[in-house]
Parts: sequence; C-alpha cells; structure tokens
Amino acid sequence: MTDQISFQIKISLSYEEAIEKVTSALKEEGFGVLTSINVKDTLKEKIDIDFRQYTILGACNPPLAHQALSTNPLVGLMLPCNVTVEETDDGGSLVNFVNPKAMLLSFPDFAKDESLVDVAHQAYEKFERVAGTLGK
Repeated sequence: MTDQISFQIKISLSYEEAIEKVTSALKEEGFGVLTSINVKDTLKEKIDIDFRQYTILGACNPPLAHQALSTNPLVGLMLPCNVTVEETDDGGSLVNFVNPKAMLLSFPDFAKDESLVDVAHQAYEKFERVAGTLGK
C-alpha cells in the first residue's frame, strides 16, 4: 500500500466544468456526492477572506461504506472520502483524491483487518478509474 495521502490529476476543464465532470465520473463508479463545500464562498462568508475557487466533495460508495462500517463502525470517522477540485492559474483545474489505503494505514488496528484493507483497495481502484476518465 502506498503511504501518499492523495493522488491528483490536472485537467484542462474550467473549474465549473471540472466539478460537473468529477461528479459524473464518481457516479459512474458508484459514488454519490454527499457534501459539496465551496471553500471560497465559505471563507468569504465566515472570515471575510478571499480565496481561490476550491471545492471539497464528500464522496461515498454505499456498498463499500456498508462493508467497511459493518466490519468496524469507527471507519465512519474516515467517511466520506474527499475529493477536491481547485482552479489553476492557467484556467484549468486540479483534482485531488484522498488515498483510502493511506488513510487506513494511519490506524494500525484497521490496517490489520483484511476486509478493511480490501475495501480501501477497492475504493482506491475506483478513484483511479475516475481519474482515468477525467484524463480522457
């Protein structure tokens, strides 16, 4: 398992187009977006700070979440899995995917459980396919 907290892909789509494409690609892999936090708007509203276009998407794959939570309810502390979309200076977008395998490694008791390791591996593979779809 890799210990990198995330992996990313840079795409030439505008920020708004990227959010739509990421959400659609996640759906194709069985993920729903449970939360969408527009960081720019939130920081402006809460502390009057201007920030670049940046959104945190809370993605959940219900079958994988059910399997993980049935194994150990504390896994809920790591759900949903976050994907971020941010605008780049050249007008494109950068998409970051949390690495579920690295998250699992941060909890040694979880890392010992083969069924949780399997769930993390499946989620990682799904995120890799989403990134592959975005790169086309």
